[in-house]
Amino acid sequence: MAKVLSVTNQKGGVGKTTTSLAIATGLQEKGYKVLAIDMDPQANFTFSLGGEGDDGPTVYELLRGDVKARFAIQRTSYVDLISSNIVLSGAELEFAEEGREYILKKALEPLKDRYDYIVIDSPPALGFLTINALAASDYMVIPMLADIFSLQGVAQLGDSLLRLRQYCNPRLEVGGILLCRYDGRTVLGKRIFETAEMVAEQIGTRLYKSKIRHSVSIQEAQTNQVSMFEYAPRNPGVRDYMAFVEELLAAGV
Repeated sequence: MAKVLSVTNQKGGVGKTTTSLAIATGLQEKGYKVLAIDMDPQANFTFSLGGEGDDGPTVYELLRGDVKARFAIQRTSYVDLISSNIVLSGAELEFAEEGREYILKKALEPLKDRYDYIVIDSPPALGFLTINALAASDYMVIPMLADIFSLQGVAQLGDSLLRLRQYCNPRLEVGGILLCRYDGRTVLGKRIFETAEMVAEQIGTRLYKSKIRHSVSIQEAQTNQVSMFEYAPRNPGVRDYMAFVEELLAAGV
């Protein structure tokens, strides 16, 4: 039975898609069968995995009920994928029926016996798409940059999480906060780390031990649609992400 993991933050540009990619391809490197789901209309997750968002069914058709989940799956060089495209941006207004927050959860049920993990990349807003992702998930990862604006975003997310767990998914485990593009050599980096620990405690979670250093090689791997673990396995940032995947596994995720 697959474990469903969402990568979420209300703020954009915090390493969310990169972290989703690292988890999905890192688990695949470890021998697990992984399904990646792109819930972001920007479709960066789809592009980075070499998926197709314009030719064939996407997560939009899946949410509409136009196609069964098994027919929306694409095979990529690394993991299976249910892709996204810009059409998904209108979903907030289109889906208004009662129980709409559980559409994805119900659609994925027939697939859970086929995978070890389902990794969901969600958009940078706590709207219909992200709520669907979290309602379907067992576990949640919150990436953030080591800056004050990211801290504010995580603190705001904490208030929303209380309501979401109460009304949509009481079993959702908020695994922790992952610091991305972190530089512990600077005074600012150390201060952000200390403040992030306090914010994590306030929202009932923790900081992961792993911290991700900035890496141009990771960005190059995404641009070239290649797994970072294949493109630059010795790169410090890539090694950090593999350590994070191993930390997740060691925690029983």
